Amino acid sequence: MKLYSYHYLINGFSVLITAQQADMLSRRQEVANVVLDFPVRTATTYTPQFLGLLKGVWPRDGGYETAGEGIVIGFIDTGIDPTHSSFADDVSDHKYPIPDHFSGICEVTRDFPSGSCNRKLVGARHFAASAITRGVFNSSQDYASPLDGDGHGTHTASVSAGNHGIPVMVAGNYFGNASGMAPRSHIAVYKALYKSFGGFAADVVAAIDQAAQDGVDIISLSITPNRRPPGIATFFNPIDMALLSAVKSGIFVVQAAGNTGPSPKSMSSFSPWIFTVGAASHDRVYSNSIVLGNNVTIPGVGLAPGTCSNEMYTLISAVHALSNETTLANDMYAGECQDPSNFDREFIQGNLLICSYSIRFVLGLSTVKQALQTAKNLSAAGVVFCMDPFVIGFQLNPTPLNMPGIIIPSTNDSKILLQYYNSSLERDGFTKKIVRFGAVASISGGLEANYSVSAPKVMYYSARGPDPEDGFLDNADIMKPNLVAPGNSIWAAWSTLGMESVEFQGESFAMMSGTSMAAPHIAGLAALIKQKFPHFSPAAIASALSTTASLYDKNGSPIMAQRAYTNPDLNQSPATPFDMGNGFVNAASALDPGLIFESTYEDYMSFLCGINGSIPIVFNHTGQNCQLYNSTVTAADLNLPSITIARLNRSQTVGRSLTNIAGNESYRVDWTAPFGVSMNVTPAHFFIAMGEKQVLNITFNAMTNDSTASFGRIGLVGNGGHNLNIPLSVIVKLY
Repeated sequence: MKLYSYHYLINGFSVLITAQQADMLSRRQEVANVVLDFPVRTATTYTPQFLGLLKGVWPRDGGYETAGEGIVIGFIDTGIDPTHSSFADDVSDHKYPIPDHFSGICEVTRDFPSGSCNRKLVGARHFAASAITRGVFNSSQDYASPLDGDGHGTHTASVSAGNHGIPVMVAGNYFGNASGMAPRSHIAVYKALYKSFGGFAADVVAAIDQAAQDGVDIISLSITPNRRPPGIATFFNPIDMALLSAVKSGIFVVQAAGNTGPSPKSMSSFSPWIFTVGAASHDRVYSNSIVLGNNVTIPGVGLAPGTCSNEMYTLISAVHALSNETTLANDMYAGECQDPSNFDREFIQGNLLICSYSIRFVLGLSTVKQALQTAKNLSAAGVVFCMDPFVIGFQLNPTPLNMPGIIIPSTNDSKILLQYYNSSLERDGFTKKIVRFGAVASISGGLEANYSVSAPKVMYYSARGPDPEDGFLDNADIMKPNLVAPGNSIWAAWSTLGMESVEFQGESFAMMSGTSMAAPHIAGLAALIKQKFPHFSPAAIASALSTTASLYDKNGSPIMAQRAYTNPDLNQSPATPFDMGNGFVNAASALDPGLIFESTYEDYMSFLCGINGSIPIVFNHTGQNCQLYNSTVTAADLNLPSITIARLNRSQTVGRSLTNIAGNESYRVDWTAPFGVSMNVTPAHFFIAMGEKQVLNITFNAMTNDSTASFGRIGLVGNGGHNLNIPLSVIVKLY
């Protein structure tokens, strides 16, 4: 059964056949290549301010009213909620024409009726043929339409291009106004991922193919493969090859690095033509605390109001407030406060109810929302969630609570609270029954944000380099990630049908974390660059973002990277290029990079043709013969704004070509060599006129035998105010 014919980017089709039929087809002379389908997975109110868009970027070209205008961003994700105000086209009197170069359509289904699209949401389709043939498509949850039944796609689209000034109301509380990075950009949705199963490469490739046909300017993928692609090189997987053809068409492609950090080689985005984004924090945090009657203060999380100021409330553990009909023997999970009928209202009314936060909350079997409903039904003054000691290392994001409450994420802090509680109980000396609950506490609110923390820092879950070039985990001469962007605790639009986060069900906004949130930040900023420089190639946009990235946090200290899943802030060290690529995105500087590194489709083809054994594979994927290309080009020779040498055998010289897109300027070249390496860059000074090119030759010499990766940098300092940063990494050194 044929599923798709791919017309625009690759010459091929997808089909449902048996393994035996696939083997027979692969032997036919007329068949160039047979590739097994594989699964894929999904990887704001404040970040525009944190990134300097309000003062340093949007005002340059008319403010947020025109930021990104005329640029279409294509999202390959879980769909979109078209009714959300973040995607309305009537929030401004400013005219909002659909760009002439875009030719996409809006699917009309029962779930996605006529009128769902507008001048903001200009296209919407869905792709599920592969999933349907596998029998995993659940029509009641997944929707055979562009409608988002998950929430992820709505969130990512609004991070990039959501309307400016949309109020964020969650659990009845106001958390500021939301805006995308390019609030005037247009959105085209290509749904290829679904709530109940994720997605499959055949559907994703069909979505990429359609987006390119429709004429999008940027493709944003907050998705990664479930496993490292097999074969002679990771670059030859169907998604990366389809994206190569998209880049050939002039489309800038952004992909999430993946949430498999912090271990080395955890990268899930591989190719040099893809702009890979890791996740970093920003400096806004929400936190609250509980003050115990013994003057001990315990920190916690929870987007919740506090109890009445200066008033202490009695603490009551759920397991001590059970009704006569309920025992822990017949409901061992009663302490999770999921069923109000389990409890005696007389005990709980007006007091703080202590509930247990167990692994069942992590798995979605119990929910904070249900515990809050229980507490409300029993007229509790508030809720305190204590962490079960078996929930080790789980990182809690702030959770919306519609009544006074706190979640204590630390098992040690939870023990401290429970020790105080138990020591304050008074029991009958004969029956041992509790006659008085002596522990008291008050909860401070967590609705107000705090901006005192150091940021950005690379989050523990953000996937790390070095970039694996094959299934044997050999290292590629390609720097990944390209850079990091805000990805932690991001407020953005949410589908009212969204099911990905049970705590935000029914809400119109959600706070999410992941490289999935970081990638659309870059897609939106790329739209601003494309708007200012309409003729920029994808490589030029990538260069502008990369070379201007920051190496320092808001306090002027080196950016840190979390190194462990458990207690990540206690396990961190300065970030390396394998953690953050060129650094943390600097939006204002990216709009004025001075010099750019240009790469072409032909350069990428030469690199692919230089991979040992790749000639027939290149032909199968592209229909082009490697004899047309210079197959002596290696990945280190690509004109990227970074240099990685996976294996330095004595000495190696690489070149980089720079093009001046600004005025005439003189540059000084500084460098710091990786440990165990001596290096030289020529010329060390140069003058470059507007539109001219300058080649730098960089020579690396191994000074020792070493298999530990080491890092350096090249800095280009212009007398006109332009400063470029080129990270260096050398992994194996053979003297």
